[in-house]
Amino acid sequence: MSEYQGDADWQDQEEEIEIEAIGIDVSSHPIELYKVFKIANLVGGGGEAKHLIAEGYVAVNGELETRKRRKMYDGDFFEFNQEYYVVVCDAPVTEPEPKAPREVKAEKAPAKSRKDKPSKGKKANKPSLSKAKSAATKSVDKPKEDKPARSSNGRSSIDFF
Repeated sequence: MSEYQGDADWQDQEEEIEIEAIGIDVSSHPIELYKVFKIANLVGGGGEAKHLIAEGYVAVNGELETRKRRKMYDGDFFEFNQEYYVVVCDAPVTEPEPKAPREVKAEKAPAKSRKDKPSKGKKANKPSLSKAKSAATKSVDKPKEDKPARSSNGRSSIDFF
């Protein structure tokens, strides 16, 4: 039997511990944890902050935290690099409003086909490069008598139509 049997319930009670923490002033809350790192100049950028948090180098309110976008409120504290920091904000909590569902339009305009739109930088009756490539590929597969004739400059001409 243990001598401390009568004191076993002390573990179930929350103890208040006083720690020295560096205050980080933020203009609004909640604020994402990685943004607090940037505001406090603890990192060079957001990517570095996200990496450190995801790798388990941060404890928030006494517990290991790996969520980069964890919401931090006034009074929340975190430990990083053997230092304690506390979020300080005098503004009221501003929760983002949930996005309203989009309204469905009853009547849709008829969809325009590509033929209706003039192409940018191309003439309407000029074939596209992909058609020219496929035509050139087809001419290679045909027997020799169907190959395009070579002009005096050494280039082949291809009839598209």
